[in-house]
Amino acid sequence: MSIKNVCVIGLGTMGMGAAKSCIKAGLNTYGADISDKALADLKAAGAVKVAKDAREFASELEAVIVLVVNAQQVKTVLFGDNDNGLASALKPGTIVMVSATIAAKDAQEIAAGLQAHSLEMLDAPVSGGGVKANQGAMTVMAAGKKELFERMQSVFDAVSGNGGKVYNIGEEIGKGASVKIVHQLLAGVHIAVAAEAMALAAKAGIPLDIMYDVVTHAAGNSWMFENRMKHVVDGDYTPLSAVNIFVKDLGLVTDTANSLHFPIPLASTALAMFTNASNMGLGREDDSAVIKTFAGITLPQKK
Repeated sequence: MSIKNVCVIGLGTMGMGAAKSCIKAGLNTYGADISDKALADLKAAGAVKVAKDAREFASELEAVIVLVVNAQQVKTVLFGDNDNGLASALKPGTIVMVSATIAAKDAQEIAAGLQAHSLEMLDAPVSGGGVKANQGAMTVMAAGKKELFERMQSVFDAVSGNGGKVYNIGEEIGKGASVKIVHQLLAGVHIAVAAEAMALAAKAGIPLDIMYDVVTHAAGNSWMFENRMKHVVDGDYTPLSAVNIFVKDLGLVTDTANSLHFPIPLASTALAMFTNASNMGLGREDDSAVIKTFAGITLPQKK
């Protein structure tokens, strides 16, 4: 039987988009977040129930998508301080889709904790940003039992069926997390090098709107350049994905590489750039604000 009742925990940019996509797809959608505004927004969009603590309606759920920031938040939501978290309130057999960007080891620990409560886990990080989440076009990188993919088809169709894609990475928990970590290496390096290129253009006196137009119509373009450097051209650093997210994610990349005794020179430089930006007080700004670490340049201001 395909899932009908699903809860999204963590109604940030991605989580809100995923939840609204589930509503649009006709799923009975629930939401949980610490933000009153986020809860009100999702309720207004048609959610069945919303709460700061999903335990309030845990018995009604068939699947849960956890879209919080990091592994510690995932563990707090699911297990609480003394195994009194959401996992203890869910019905046996409920599928927990862990979609935060976390290390493979953390994914395996979470799976073991869920198994102790007779719950199923999909190690399923996602990508695409808020725009694609709202469109139901996310990319899902999932590992878990084959039958869980079949049961979650209605949810996958909701969050990815409008131009996204679901990848079955295999049954081994941790492989989904590892694929996302490799992806984040590329994403972080692309943003960092895009910022470096635009900073050099600024130093050379090239109008950044012209530089942006040239690159986005030439071979040097990337999805991250086109998306993030538009923020720089507009002078708008409203956080869609913050600098501190890439401090975390590139930290996970570094930890993974260290565990494999593998060199990652470009990712290491990108991590240093994002860490420097965070130390400058830019951690909560959009990740494109890493360009502000370059001295001696003048950047566009928001109109």
